[in-house]
Amino acid sequence: MKAIRVYEYGSPEVLRLEDIADPVAGVGEVLIDVAGAGVNPIDWKILSGAMKAFIPLPLPFTPGVEVAGTVIALGQGVTEFSIGDEVFGFINIVGGYATKAVAQVSKLAIKPKSLSALQASAVPAAALTAWQALTDHAGVQRRQKVLIHAAAGGVGSMAVQIARYLGAEVYATASEHNHAYLKDLGADYTIDYTTQAFDELVAGVDVVLDLVGGETQNRSFKVLKRNGVLVSPVSLPNMSLANDYGVTPANFATRSDGRQLSLVAELFDKGHLTVDVEAYPLSEAKVAIEKSMGRHLRGRLVLDTTR
Repeated sequence: MKAIRVYEYGSPEVLRLEDIADPVAGVGEVLIDVAGAGVNPIDWKILSGAMKAFIPLPLPFTPGVEVAGTVIALGQGVTEFSIGDEVFGFINIVGGYATKAVAQVSKLAIKPKSLSALQASAVPAAALTAWQALTDHAGVQRRQKVLIHAAAGGVGSMAVQIARYLGAEVYATASEHNHAYLKDLGADYTIDYTTQAFDELVAGVDVVLDLVGGETQNRSFKVLKRNGVLVSPVSLPNMSLANDYGVTPANFATRSDGRQLSLVAELFDKGHLTVDVEAYPLSEAKVAIEKSMGRHLRGRLVLDTTR
């Protein structure tokens, strides 16, 4: 199979496209003929070596945490899927940038019928992060006010749609050229963070989903109601400020969950969710990662492993 390989930590320049042996599905795993692999910030953070104290990996490795494709072999004991099933999933911390990948069945779901496999490969990490933030950690309810920072990005755009589905009133921060896009996704109010101070425009918010961190996160405390929730997968909210404002802080790492992905697939097929995808060939993984590193993206980047 073809795979992007990393032999040393560094910039995207260290990525190599190589032919390597196909992986073999182990107990409770399936082998997937990969059609698309999502490109995520965690990929280039691992590549740079910034995560090696927390995620030690033997070299060489293949980056990529999420894929979509077709099941072509079953490991021992697998009954949940059959050969020929089209699946998607947040498969592991590495292994996705390849034409074949193995994954535990608990991390997979049947892909949405309304999406191509390439589109579906953009969904798992972002959708699970947004879903877990808003439901598992913030418990968003109908008619609550939810403020989402970096709303036009991969996680943010999913969060806007999920918050709308949950019946919340959605406030979204993004640059002005993304406002029409966010309105189409379901945002009730948009704020241009480059020219407007969100903490002077919004108050009485029940939930803030912070995808930025730093000063943006700290300023978010003042817009929350007492007993509101500030949830961030980016960094741990300031506990002193949380106590001062009477706010519940939450920081979390996204977990892979095939059952939640099945629900996400249903939401796509019922028209509640959509995804905006920009695709690059597998051979241009370097270009895709460099674009991801530039931030300020709309929607998701993926690698088309079929070309």
